[in-house]
Amino acid sequence: MTFNLTAFSLIKGNLLPKLASLLLVFILATVMSMSAHAAIDVYDFDSIQQEAQYRGLIEELRCPKCQNQNLAGSDAPIAQDLKQKTYDLVKDGRSDGEIRDYMQERYGDFISYKPPVRPSTWILWFFPPLLLILLIAGWFWQTKRRQLTARGQSGPSVDHATTPLSATEKAELQRLLSRSDSDTDFDRDITSTEDKK
Repeated sequence: MTFNLTAFSLIKGNLLPKLASLLLVFILATVMSMSAHAAIDVYDFDSIQQEAQYRGLIEELRCPKCQNQNLAGSDAPIAQDLKQKTYDLVKDGRSDGEIRDYMQERYGDFISYKPPVRPSTWILWFFPPLLLILLIAGWFWQTKRRQLTARGQSGPSVDHATTPLSATEKAELQRLLSRSDSDTDFDRDITSTEDKK
């Protein structure tokens, strides 16, 4: 008995699809383990308070590249640099306020999810509540107006007292009505003439 391993026998025996799926699983597992390994930051702190301070700051500071993501959730190179700088400042014994001030001085108010209240940030702080107040006031006004309309209490008042037409006004009205009647008769005549053709 001889063992002949050819391409046809591999396909016929379903060995090739099994090898391909096994290779695919191996590649995916390798790639996923590398990406999981790259996301881990290891920093040594002198105390638990320093670690808590660092974690709180990187949760509060925004990544300049990722726009709407904090430093803790970003893997951008600038975020890595800012995490390292935050770590260095925490290790130097700086307070949260000093670190925030340093970051805002260097990167502007955008770096913080809680920008300070000053004239350049008033629109961020005061526009949303003012808009909400205006929307609520508009909603109440519209609701009240609809209720009054439903009761028949609003709208322009109509004077139901009529005055009789003067002789000149009656003559003008008759002229306009007779002109209107003659125009419709003329239109009917044209239509009927065209229908006859």
